[in-house]
Amino acid sequence: MTSLYPKIKPYATHEVTVDDPHVLYVEECGDCDGIPVLFLHGGPGTGIEPYHRQYFNPDKYRIILFDQRGSGKSTPHACIEKNTTRDLIRDIEFLRKKLSIEQWIVFGGSWGSTLALAYAQAFPDNVSALVLRGIFLCRQKELDWIYKSGASKIFPDYWQDFLSPISEDARNNLLTAYSKILNGKNEIAKMAASKAWSIWEGRTASLTEKKEVISHFSSSKIATAVAMIECHYFINHGFLEENQLISNVDKIRHIPGYIVQGRYDMICPVESAWELHRAWPEAHFSIVKDAGHAGSENSIASMLVSIMNELARQIAKQ
Repeated sequence: MTSLYPKIKPYATHEVTVDDPHVLYVEECGDCDGIPVLFLHGGPGTGIEPYHRQYFNPDKYRIILFDQRGSGKSTPHACIEKNTTRDLIRDIEFLRKKLSIEQWIVFGGSWGSTLALAYAQAFPDNVSALVLRGIFLCRQKELDWIYKSGASKIFPDYWQDFLSPISEDARNNLLTAYSKILNGKNEIAKMAASKAWSIWEGRTASLTEKKEVISHFSSSKIATAVAMIECHYFINHGFLEENQLISNVDKIRHIPGYIVQGRYDMICPVESAWELHRAWPEAHFSIVKDAGHAGSENSIASMLVSIMNELARQIAKQ
């Protein structure tokens, strides 16, 4: 099994003003003259983590990571003003030009796969390859699975904790009910709702429950951004037309693609990855038989590192 690369630190960090009031935190790691690769984190709202740098050979890749609007070290924290998928796509393209990159590999998991597909379909000439994990297409059936009926049947005990901030008479539409609390003025209620929302995600992310993952999603800062920004995006269907990313796959058919999906992903069920594969058979498709959703799971991480190693070899030959 291929392991993550050793821990590394950025050789450069930037604070990039993109659109008042948003300032993005950006990292560059690895080889400044290496193959450009952009890492897109999930959520939306989770932010980048140090281990995200470790999917890539630092001697081969120029690794660019950034916290999307309102996430991580980007400011203002948990801000949903001027925060849409179109805004994030513009941010990515702004960063590409600012960093003087002609083309880059775009690597994204979960919501990061959504954003990677949307960006590539908007700017196909600027993407040299797509590496996608835990496919999320932000369609109604996917939102219903995690926030209505689906995962709740696998985790009925955890689902009760997710329901707890919402009064029984408001549970017919949980996204709307959560949105009212998260955008309300009762700070105690907002924090309780944020943690319930975020912990639900942390508990369902891995094939087997991991305390460190739940602890991460339980922290006040992470929970606030994850709940506020995810709810904002999901109540607006990701600011995408229904099935948009499948319908527009012809725009990226020529781009080398890799789809990696955990068989037992309870956040983004394998059906979506399968449908993307059927629409885009040219892309390499792998189901990881002993994994759930999280990119930190050993077998998924191993597959992703192997893909990035193989891409580096192919590019070196070219």
